[in-house]
Amino acid sequence: MSGMDVTLYVCTDSGLMSCETVEQSVEESIKGGATVIQLREKNATGRQFFELAKSVKKITDSYGVPLIINDRADIALAADCSGVHVGQKDMPCAALRKIMGDKLIGVSAATVEEAVKAQADGADYIGVGAVCQTGTKTDTRAVSIETLKEIRAAVRIPMVIIGGVNENTLSRFKGLGIDGIAVISAVIAKKDIAQAAADIKKMWLE
Repeated sequence: MSGMDVTLYVCTDSGLMSCETVEQSVEESIKGGATVIQLREKNATGRQFFELAKSVKKITDSYGVPLIINDRADIALAADCSGVHVGQKDMPCAALRKIMGDKLIGVSAATVEEAVKAQADGADYIGVGAVCQTGTKTDTRAVSIETLKEIRAAVRIPMVIIGGVNENTLSRFKGLGIDGIAVISAVIAKKDIAQAAADIKKMWLE
């Protein structure tokens, strides 16, 4: 499925959100202009994650926004979500493609080699980062502006940047041919989630 709009890619995090429920954080993000939602729940059991995916999918479906599941291809398929996003330590994209059919597959990449391989293996988009220092992950690999430019030149598929992307860091990534920004705390940790989403999307598109 090409042609997906990755302009504002919002990842959930129940530990960071300013509201009571993940569902609420998702709906508010979409109201503010999120174009993709990634359900990312590191501490949920498989059953909890599945139930949450089904619940969140009702919201994303009602707005026509793709729901991507972090890491868990089984949950993405069982809950009939739009796709899955995997890291370099997860199941390889080429193997995932066999079970995911034509669903979306996103792959995290921090080097040109990883990005090129992801594209060759059939990924629909890549998430590149961490482009800045981030509080939500401690094991990230830093990606320089230079590397971002090299990755952009090497692959055709949509490219989303992640890792410390917020209203203060955004400007340095403009004009590099990047298709979208992935945010977590820059949107869902804010008091007014919808407004935060709208503000950062506007800043990115300006």
